[in-house]
Amino acid sequence: MAGEKEIEGAIPTDEDLIERFQNGDLYAFDLIVKRYKDQLLNFVYRFLNNQEQAEDIVQETFLRVYRNRHAYRRVAKFSTWIYTIAGNLARTELRKRKRRRLFSLSDIGIENKDYEISSDDFNPEAHVDTLLHDKVIQREINRLSPKFREVIILRDIQNLSYEEIATILRVPIGTVKSRVNRARLRLQERLKKLL
Repeated sequence: MAGEKEIEGAIPTDEDLIERFQNGDLYAFDLIVKRYKDQLLNFVYRFLNNQEQAEDIVQETFLRVYRNRHAYRRVAKFSTWIYTIAGNLARTELRKRKRRRLFSLSDIGIENKDYEISSDDFNPEAHVDTLLHDKVIQREINRLSPKFREVIILRDIQNLSYEEIATILRVPIGTVKSRVNRARLRLQERLKKLL
């Protein structure tokens, strides 16, 4: 990674960085933040569909990593630990939303089978068409239930392994595989009708 201090000619692993941070190296924490901020923001945003809340949760995730740095043990991958923290915070935010009965426009349309894309959004330009497809796909991901949305984001967008996802969600690997398959099927069914 550009700008990272090398250890004996090699770029430090995440586990090396957290160990250095546990031993008082604040620069190592800065490198962890640089490595993970964009990935975590992408993950949390796709889960919550709210930029401001996603930024707050990512900030809270790094704050918890900072405060609880000594809780991490090298027996687990660091990425699994940090995604678990971010995922737990995102799920808590979803529960708060339900209690407050605050729903975004996309949340309100969850059961609305007639939800259509406005023709004003259509532009024959190829790059606009691609953006429109991405928007439709993201909207359909947001329409999945939280348990399916989370696994599809972790597996197909964040490219985490089934084992990492099982650890993050604290469910058996078979459950993760089942949820990923069911989420993909639901997305395929919905997208066939729209695209």
